[in-house]
Parts: sequence; C-alpha cells; structure tokens
Amino acid sequence: MKVLIITYYWPPAGGSGVQRWLKFVKYLQDFGIEPIVYTVDNPNYDVVDASLIDEIPDTITILKQPIFEPNNFLKKKRVTTANMSSNPSFIQKTLQYIRGNYFIPDARKFWVKPSVKYLTSYLKNNPVDVVITTGPPHSMHLIGMRLKQKLGVKWLADFRDPMLNLFYNNDLLLTTTSKAKLNQLEKEILSKSDVVVTVSKHLQKEFQKQISKVEVITNGYDDEVLIEQTSSLDKKFTLSHIGLLPTQSNPIALWQVLKEIVIENEEFAQDLQLNFVGNSSKQVINSLKDFDLLNHASIIDYVAHSEAIQLQKKAQVLLLLIPQVKGSEGIITGKVFEYITSNRPILALVPKGSDLIEIIEGTNTGSVLEFNDTIKLKTTILELYKKYKEGDLSVDAVNIEQYHRKNLTKKLAQILTKL
Repeated sequence: MKVLIITYYWPPAGGSGVQRWLKFVKYLQDFGIEPIVYTVDNPNYDVVDASLIDEIPDTITILKQPIFEPNNFLKKKRVTTANMSSNPSFIQKTLQYIRGNYFIPDARKFWVKPSVKYLTSYLKNNPVDVVITTGPPHSMHLIGMRLKQKLGVKWLADFRDPMLNLFYNNDLLLTTTSKAKLNQLEKEILSKSDVVVTVSKHLQKEFQKQISKVEVITNGYDDEVLIEQTSSLDKKFTLSHIGLLPTQSNPIALWQVLKEIVIENEEFAQDLQLNFVGNSSKQVINSLKDFDLLNHASIIDYVAHSEAIQLQKKAQVLLLLIPQVKGSEGIITGKVFEYITSNRPILALVPKGSDLIEIIEGTNTGSVLEFNDTIKLKTTILELYKKYKEGDLSVDAVNIEQYHRKNLTKKLAQILTKL
C-alpha cells in the first residue's frame, strides 16, 4: 500500500508541527505502508532543527516543489504565532488584518494551484492508494481536496488544529465575511474527505457535526525521550516551559500567585527559577517584568529537540500552558506526551473540560488546574515546593505506552487499510 503525505512542515523545520508526520513516516513501513512525502523546496520556517533530518528514513521518496510566500517580503515585520499581540501597534494591526482577511485559509494558499498541477501529473504515473494532508497550514487540505476531485483518489485530512477556531484567529482581526469563508471552507474539506483524523476528542465531536468518519490519533512520544537521564536535576526550584509560548497562553494568574509567594516567603524567592525554552512572546516577557519576576527567569531561544528533552528531564516542575481562547478544550500540545515520560511533575493550566485532564490524570503525571483558580494554584505550588525541599518531588507514571509513536502509527495504519 502506498500513501502520499502532503505537509508544509518537514525537517529541517523545528517545533511540534513537524514531529507528528515525521514519526508516522518513520513507522508506517513497519505496517506494510510505503509513504511518499510531498513538501516545500524553499520553506520559511520560524524555527529550524537540522538534527531532525537524521530521523527521515533513507528508503522513502521525498518530493519537493518551490512555494511563493508573501511573508518572505515582510521578514522584519512578519506576524508569527508567538509574537501576535493583543495590543498591537498600527503596523502589527495592519499586518495581522491583511494576513487574516486576504490570505484565506493562510499565506501558503499560493502553493495550492502549482502543487495540484505537479501532483496530478506525478500520480498518473505513480499511483497511490491514499492522499494524506495535514494542517495547519490548512492550504494543504485544499491540495488534497482538488486531487480527489480530479483523480478520484481516497483522501485523509489530518487536522492538528481547527481551521475556523484556530487559537490565534482572534488576533487576525477577521471580518464577518472572512469568518464565513473560513467556516464554509472547513465544512467543505470535512464533508469531501473520506476520513478525518484529529488530535483530541473535543475536536472529534466538533468535526462530527459535519462528517461521521472522524478518528482521534493524539500526538505522542518516541524512543529518544526514553533514554536514561545522565544529568542531575536542577538545584533550584525550577518551573520550566519547553516550546512555543504565544501571547494567548500568557498565564497572568500564575505570575500573580508566584509574586505573592515570593513576597511572603524569602526562602522560596531564593529558590525560584523560571525557565522558558523556545519562542516566547514579548507579552509574556513584559508580564514577567510587570510582576517583578524577570530576575527569576531564564529565557532561551529554540534549542535542538534532543537538548529540549534533556532540559525537560532536569526540571523540577514542567509547566504546560494552554491558550486561553474559545475552543481551547480540544488543544493538546505535542509537548505533553514528552512531558509524561520525563518523570517530572507537570503543572498544567487548562480550561474547564479540557481533554488534557484525562491524559495527565490518566498517566498520574501531574496537577491540572483551571486557568484562573488562584487559590488552588497557590496551594499546589506550595505543595510542590515542600516536596522539593524534602527531596521528594517526583512522579510514578502509568499507562503511557498507548502514546508511543509506533502504537499511534499502528492505529493510523488500520484507518488507512480500511480506506
């Protein structure tokens, strides 16, 4: 069986967006499925991790075609996910408006037409059993939809995030007309695909309003995170966040509570260390200043995936911060699955009814609190700190094997085989 996977994010792209399909491609051949990857030849990635290139199987075919991206002409002023501001300058506001309303569903839309032309010719000479598209960017789904229309090929659409209710859409200043266009486009993609795969039960329920065939395959962890830790834990009481930290995830309640404890407890103030590894928004950094916490913070730009894993294992506590936006119940960040293998306690701030509650509580790997529950948050942090001082801060994880990338790929293979 052969499948064509259409993805914008592919090594040397860094970040969580590339991990999902890189790992699926790694294991699909174990289940009798030959993957062919179609991706961009001249990408404009926010972060790069060249080490991920080594994980690409030598035996697979990779097709590449150039892409035109408007963002290339606005590099100094580009609006990235992390630096979108809820209080933008006039220039930022203008760029966010243009991005949201003139590039629907996204700025990679100009790759659709040439890709359909190229792949139509390729598939006539090299047929596959299923075409797979993964978004965001959701323009990838438009390629799959048109290939299905032209060639009648089976099509699986993988939604890592929704299209209309994508967490940063509110900051794109979408007009009523643009929202209607996105809504209609999402409905069309869902209804015309043969099967939809998504990352959470909440998104599954939302999508099932349009199509019954919606399967959940979460993100996961792979063997590299299981390598035994060689370095000792951080000496300070570190609260570490690994990965993208956008404006929408800025945890004001956490900063408020930490400031209170710092003022009340001199020993805590001496021990506290906040680590941010990855692309953190300016608004988060400004909030740390506002709450007099910046002197407790270490802010590091993106690091290689292997280094990020080691930093997770060294942390006393791992922070999991979800965007505080409508529909965030279905957001399951990829990092949580590596977090649960780290043997470090997770402190997660989530919306009521979040799908993350089942994952973290089901694996016994941490504490899950609602965004603004400052009373419980303060109690939890002090409990964690007490255990830290006693040298007893650890977790005993259970039931994590279900999230191994190979087991998740097995589920994907079963879905593809049924198609």
